[in-house]
Amino acid sequence: MDLTATAHGALLVISICENRIDAASAIQFKERMREVTQTPSDRVLLDLSQVQFLDSSGLGAVVGVMKLLGADRKLELSGLTPTVAKVFRLTRMDSVFTIHPTLPDGLRKAS
Repeated sequence: MDLTATAHGALLVISICENRIDAASAIQFKERMREVTQTPSDRVLLDLSQVQFLDSSGLGAVVGVMKLLGADRKLELSGLTPTVAKVFRLTRMDSVFTIHPTLPDGLRKAS
């Protein structure tokens, strides 16, 4: 699972560089997230803008990462594609996570 992580003070921004989080990749996603979130931070912002497909296993993996971070660290999401946003909306997980439409300006990668 290809992830990039960048620390911005108390915020850790993790971008998923894959187009799917599904049953085949959910365990690998959680393992990689466990590795990259070792960096101390108060908040973790997960950039899902490249993810075009997320199934129930992928959703479970995102929830698992939230639990892995514990109560003292907040997992926020950004850049949900329409298909991924629909999964969060239909499962009502959009009320559990703080979801940003895009990454804040200062956190976007230079293109």
